[in-house]
Amino acid sequence: MVSQTVVVNRTKTFQRAVCVLNSLQNNGRMKNPGLQLQAMQGFLHRTGITVGELDKLNIIHVTGTKGKGSTCAFTERIIRNCGFRTGFYSSPHLVHVRERIRINGWPISMHLFTKYFWEAYERLDDTKDAHGGTMPFYFQFLTLLAFHVFLQERVDLAVIEVGIGGQYDCTNIIRKPWVCGITSLGFDHCSLLGDTMEKIAWQKAGIFKPGVPAFTVRQQPSPLTILQRRAEDIGCPLDVSPELDQYEAVVGPMSLGLSGKHQRSNASLALQLSYSWLQRHKAEEKRGGLSLVPAGCRLSSQAAPFQPSHAKGSSKNEDRNKQVSASVCWKQSGWDEARTLKCGSVTYYLDGAHTTASMQACVCWFRQEMMQRDQTQSRALKILLFNTTGERDSAALLKVLLTCQFDYALFCPNVAETPADNTAHHSISVCVQRLLAHCRANQSSWQSLNAAETIHHHQRHLVTSPVSHSLVFPCILSALRWINQEEQPVSKPAGSVGSTEFSGRLRETGTMSVLVTGSLYLVGGVLKHLEPTLDS
Repeated sequence: MVSQTVVVNRTKTFQRAVCVLNSLQNNGRMKNPGLQLQAMQGFLHRTGITVGELDKLNIIHVTGTKGKGSTCAFTERIIRNCGFRTGFYSSPHLVHVRERIRINGWPISMHLFTKYFWEAYERLDDTKDAHGGTMPFYFQFLTLLAFHVFLQERVDLAVIEVGIGGQYDCTNIIRKPWVCGITSLGFDHCSLLGDTMEKIAWQKAGIFKPGVPAFTVRQQPSPLTILQRRAEDIGCPLDVSPELDQYEAVVGPMSLGLSGKHQRSNASLALQLSYSWLQRHKAEEKRGGLSLVPAGCRLSSQAAPFQPSHAKGSSKNEDRNKQVSASVCWKQSGWDEARTLKCGSVTYYLDGAHTTASMQACVCWFRQEMMQRDQTQSRALKILLFNTTGERDSAALLKVLLTCQFDYALFCPNVAETPADNTAHHSISVCVQRLLAHCRANQSSWQSLNAAETIHHHQRHLVTSPVSHSLVFPCILSALRWINQEEQPVSKPAGSVGSTEFSGRLRETGTMSVLVTGSLYLVGGVLKHLEPTLDS
């Protein structure tokens, strides 16, 4: 967080709002995360919202390393299907920033975003001089904006996804959520959260609140022990969600709207969060606002797979509880972690996996999709489109991807398209070159991994010289145009495949399967080109 000295041109349009919002990315985070959360309280007050008002949002607060977005999406849809008006705050966005703030499952409109953005921003800007010129950074402001939107739109509840960690995340200004959830834990953002699973678990458990029920999925013993200890110290009842199989024994097979076996634990956690929230709502109606769960309940026991047909209460509540299990079989009106998109002869498989564990799940999903496809169709060319950001271990992720046996590997930065104007600002040119250097490093890692794999597995199916089939492009659009045989790469190894050979191989197969992974921002950039309507 730093002082903002930019004079704001208050032309209250959507486009101007996005520009001003993006300028907040220049605000640095405070080194002391505790002070960062304390600053969030000041920003909340300056926005005109009290911490007590947040209690009225009846919040479901969810953190974790893998699957928290999917879990939140399942949870929101389940409760919305029960007739409630929902708010949903998540990150990051794929195509447009409005995706982060949803009402009843849909991103807020440009009109509402513009209206509420300027209401919140002007309150902060008008009071900054009295507070040392301080303004929130990007994620802080969006969190404040989400709270403002949900209060003004009078949602019945808000599902809030943690940004990073939990203990010091700016969403943790929430004082009295109705229920908390922790998805599967793994290594991510280690420079902020710690370099061991125990340290990461401690940070995630920071969202626990006294007397507020919490649920998690099956975890490794060591981090689960940390979750248990923190729950006990805080006075938070913690349960482990059952396997989805136990629900299916009651209601029959469930078909999830999100692909991958790992989604089953996310769905089970969502069922527990939803059911807990509905039970609390039922109790609030009966008891006039009395708290449902006393402090000091059982710790990390096995949560029961409730049986909707035996739910107690009125027929209205029985119907609601039945929907909790039934509506987990949903198709999201938007995009989440793993999706397929068919464009002519090309099928895109989109997965924002960016940790080793999530990449393993991605590979499992993609290989299963390929096996099912190959049973009914001729073999397709398999192409990888890959990039990473931040501190990700690209080599480790690429090593997991080797088993997919790609014919071509494409690397490009998370840049939608390169400027047509060759006189682009020098700083932009330097930035592009730095991003391309990162892509070339990923390409080099891929070549090395393939060379090692060829030596150790001579019988592995590879197309001629696998090392040569890796290409670098300056932007996402260039990579997509190459796939459609419209453009050439900026970097390819000596002896690499040319456009003629690629066209010949495509004529042989007729179809392509393209896995886009490594970064949610890459997935979003691809979607923006393939489905332009998503931007509006």
